[in-house]
Amino acid sequence: MATTNNGPNGLQDSFKEGAQSAFDTMANGPVAQNVKDQHAKTTAEFSKLAASRQTPATPAATGQPLTHYHSFFSELLSWNNPRASAIAYATIVSFIFAVRYLDVLRWALKITWMALGVTIAAEVAGKALLNSGLTTQLRPRRYYTVSKETLDSLIGDVHELINFFVIEAQRILFAENITASVAAFLGSFLSYFLVKIVPYWGLAVIATTTVFFVPLVYTSNQELIDAQIKQASDIVNAQATQLRNVVQEHTSQATQLTKQYMGDYTAKAQQIVRGRSVSPEITTKPAQKEYKPSDFPAPPTDSIGHDTTATTKEGEKVETKPEPVAAI
Repeated sequence: MATTNNGPNGLQDSFKEGAQSAFDTMANGPVAQNVKDQHAKTTAEFSKLAASRQTPATPAATGQPLTHYHSFFSELLSWNNPRASAIAYATIVSFIFAVRYLDVLRWALKITWMALGVTIAAEVAGKALLNSGLTTQLRPRRYYTVSKETLDSLIGDVHELINFFVIEAQRILFAENITASVAAFLGSFLSYFLVKIVPYWGLAVIATTTVFFVPLVYTSNQELIDAQIKQASDIVNAQATQLRNVVQEHTSQATQLTKQYMGDYTAKAQQIVRGRSVSPEITTKPAQKEYKPSDFPAPPTDSIGHDTTATTKEGEKVETKPEPVAAI
């Protein structure tokens, strides 16, 4: 006949067995298995995303090699690894909200003084009661340091990240990729007006959402969007071709008219120059006549006085009487 142990030890063993059975059921159940699968897939996607950090084979328009962050962000924003992209988006948005609504600096100072207070109190209490500080017992045998390899790797990553933003800003500014330049133009144009009514943290959330979800919308509806873009491009090219033809036609007419006017003015100018070159008034200077003393009349030799003779119309000389001079 089997006996049952109803004592305290039996109850304790039964409780342990029940708890272990429940834990095993939960650990091996469908929920736990689904969590494990999702964790494994997420880890694999992050590993794939980290492995994508390689320098792209296609250089910039200037021939300069791009950074490995170009391929990293391209892989991240393409949503080829949806779990990694979603976690990155949620992390960035959470950080923005934390900066906005949480007093991070004040919390950091609070955690600092609390940690220092606990360690000091434990050390003093341990030396007072146990003659050995408690904090001393937790002190590591060797303080942690940052190795040179880790620091070099970190500095290299920071250098590559800075160059990524610098290169991309120049590529957008000089329209290496017209689509990216247009997107940046629209973003800055809308932000110029939104900043008057939307706070900076709100603009940061809008920008992050746009950067992450516009590529997702495009990849999900790529065929439809490409067809609409091609149709709009054809219309723009047709209008540009028509405008180019009109401009070329008017330019040709203006050029011909200008040539005609220039030819007329040139011919007239040549005629004027040729006419002036054969004119004796311009080409030959009249010779100056040399005068001799015999060419001038002889000066009078008589004393100054009034002539007493006069000549009539017939040429006869008639003697005249001088008029008396009035006395002064």
